[in-house]
Amino acid sequence: MGRAVRRGGAVGGVGRTDRARRAARRAAHGVRAMIDRRLADLVPPFLFGLVILALWELVVRAAGVPTIILPAPSAIAARFLVSIPTLAADFWQTIKGLLAGYIVGCGSGLVVAILVDRSDFLRRGLLPMGNLVSALPIVGIAPIMVMWFGFDWPSKAAVVVVMTFFPMLVNTVAGLESASPMERDLMKTYGASDWQTLTALRLPAALPFIFNALKVNTTLAMIGAIVAEFFGTPIVGMGFRISTEVGHLGIDMVWATILVAAVTGSAFYGLVAAIERRVTFWHPSFRAKGA
Repeated sequence: MGRAVRRGGAVGGVGRTDRARRAARRAAHGVRAMIDRRLADLVPPFLFGLVILALWELVVRAAGVPTIILPAPSAIAARFLVSIPTLAADFWQTIKGLLAGYIVGCGSGLVVAILVDRSDFLRRGLLPMGNLVSALPIVGIAPIMVMWFGFDWPSKAAVVVVMTFFPMLVNTVAGLESASPMERDLMKTYGASDWQTLTALRLPAALPFIFNALKVNTTLAMIGAIVAEFFGTPIVGMGFRISTEVGHLGIDMVWATILVAAVTGSAFYGLVAAIERRVTFWHPSFRAKGA
């Protein structure tokens, strides 16, 4: 009997080991499938971009388009490679104002949205201001901020704060209202306080809205920081480089700077989108994509 028990234990151990191995293989297969899907999603835009660059190069060279009108991609790449130190300095100057303004603008918008949600007076008084500020031209705001905060990166951060504050405010307020009345009543039934309802129900429900604002603000922050540098900056910065090189007819350098700005903005957006996928994996939109 003891031998039978031992045999059963051994068999059971082998069975558990086999199940663990099968589970590990399924998990690895799932990871590989996910990576394959991601790569498959990247291939079409990558190939399309190569085709566009090839046509651009061909048309510019065949038609003899002057460099000051439209340089070829090869000329832009050559200028990029020889100007990496300058472009790196411009990048760091611009990114300081961009990140500082983005963090302050989005963070303050989130906090004020929670306060607005608690006060009907603030809701009716502050939210209409969002439409007004959104209609203000950035070329009108930027010179004022430069006069107030000086020529260095704080004035660019101030412009970014103005551009990112209200999108975060409006989206967060809408997100806090997305929890259904039944869910709120259930929290009350459990005896949850207002703070517990906010942290356990309403803020999680608002996360998709908040991340939408964060993604939109990545683009607004990049535009705001670069345009603000047109109106006063130390002799460094992507906006400064674009405005200066246009005056010198260095259009290849302008395009090289645009390339840095485009890659930076895309990477910033992709980072926020990746964080969103990790944090809001439970949202139906992501479950549908993963199915």
